Amino acid sequence: MFGIFDPTIIIMIPAIVFTFYAQSKVNHAYNKYAKVRNRRSMTGAEAARRILDSNGLRDVPVEITQGKLSDHYDPRKRIMRLSPQVYNEPSIASVSIAAHEAGHAIQHAGNYKPLKARNLLAPVVSVVSNLAWPILIVGLLVISAGNHFEGNMIFNIGIICFASAVLFQAMTLPVEYNASNRAIKQMNDLGIIYLEESASAKKVLSAAALTYVAALATTVATLLRMLVLRGRR
Repeated sequence: MFGIFDPTIIIMIPAIVFTFYAQSKVNHAYNKYAKVRNRRSMTGAEAARRILDSNGLRDVPVEITQGKLSDHYDPRKRIMRLSPQVYNEPSIASVSIAAHEAGHAIQHAGNYKPLKARNLLAPVVSVVSNLAWPILIVGLLVISAGNHFEGNMIFNIGIICFASAVLFQAMTLPVEYNASNRAIKQMNDLGIIYLEESASAKKVLSAAALTYVAALATTVATLLRMLVLRGRR
């Protein structure tokens, strides 16, 4: 039986390195453009409110939530929550992030199918994917006890459970990229940023999108590792 640090961990290394790279890009882009004041002197909260109101979403409140880069749109309660820096500061980074979350609110209001499918899948994946590792461990224990057929069946169930996380991450990518594209269009159309500020806003949103690519890469690498472990039984 292999432990968590068995040789198959090497499969995870590229994804881990990419995750660190993506996080560094996000931090660099945010820290850089959080210091650049947008020419409209508009805060993230003001940008979000303008976009929401312009799209008939006056009933969606914009609230402050704690934590750095904790910004999100809650589709269950139809509330947008922005971190204190994004909510209060008139920077390129603030309006870009706020516009991205407003993009999710617009998706939700328009019944954007990829978002609807992801939201339906989310609670199921949350439960099923968390069960994957315990099931895999049980499968390995059963195999080590000499019951190969039953153990492999249990191990396969664990792999299938974790595969749901891969599916969820794959579904997340188009949703996030679409929200960013909507954000840029809304900011330009509503005059939240000047045309020459668009490139900077895109850098902020592109860096943030990399984190979702990294999440997908990590789940795929983990699934591959599980399959390799299964092949060594």
